[in-house]
Amino acid sequence: MTGAGVPLGDLAAAGVPAVDLAPVIVEQPDPLLFATVSGAHLYGFPSQDSDVDLRGVHLLSVEALVGLREPEETRTRMWDRDGIEMDLVTHDLRKFVRLMLRRNGYVLEQLLSPLVVHTSDAHAELAALAPAVVTSNHAHHYRGFATTQTRLYEKTGELKPLLYAFRVLLTGIHLMRTGDLIAHLPTLAGLVDGPAYLPDLIEAKASAEHGAADVDEARVLADLAGLHAVLDAAQEASALPPEPAASAYDALHEFVVRVRTRR
Repeated sequence: MTGAGVPLGDLAAAGVPAVDLAPVIVEQPDPLLFATVSGAHLYGFPSQDSDVDLRGVHLLSVEALVGLREPEETRTRMWDRDGIEMDLVTHDLRKFVRLMLRRNGYVLEQLLSPLVVHTSDAHAELAALAPAVVTSNHAHHYRGFATTQTRLYEKTGELKPLLYAFRVLLTGIHLMRTGDLIAHLPTLAGLVDGPAYLPDLIEAKASAEHGAADVDEARVLADLAGLHAVLDAAQEASALPPEPAASAYDALHEFVVRVRTRR
């Protein structure tokens, strides 16, 4: 499974600004199993002023989980480094794995992102377990995300949510057909029969993060509706199972316990 159409770890090729991210990892209060770049850089349509979205998994101690204080299962941090806006969102390993088991394509894209800032043996092992949790019902995730982004486009007229809507529909269609997770829109445009104007929209997005969409609204809405129908058909015909196998749950449970207890 893959996350995008760029070489592993090639942040510059994805348009990620040249900023030292190593201190970000060191500053975290608990060990990070991995941190990757998500958002527009992963999806293949960053703008000159796009922020850097970092996503990952931290590992709470056993004491933090069994003590009286409420553990920080999710941490969010936003800051400016060298003039670049950045945000880091991490989940504790147990929460992240539970999200993986809930047909959540978003966390799988983070886990499998080739834009790797920090990794570990546990990251590689978890990524190897990911295919076992991919199901035909992941189509619901991409269908719902596309609907939300389409409504945002209709409300704001901005290009960004329009590209997000196209991206998630093409990701969902390709996943249903092949079992392969690709989040990179320029790559998807060559794999799935999407509108021919997508490269032009991607190019237009490069100049402004929140620019207006100069498009025929009726046409793009009709194309989005058509892709929804394609996703429905792809889900119906998919060879993916409807739910993860019990063996996948057991393997992930064993993984979480083992990684936690060796901390």
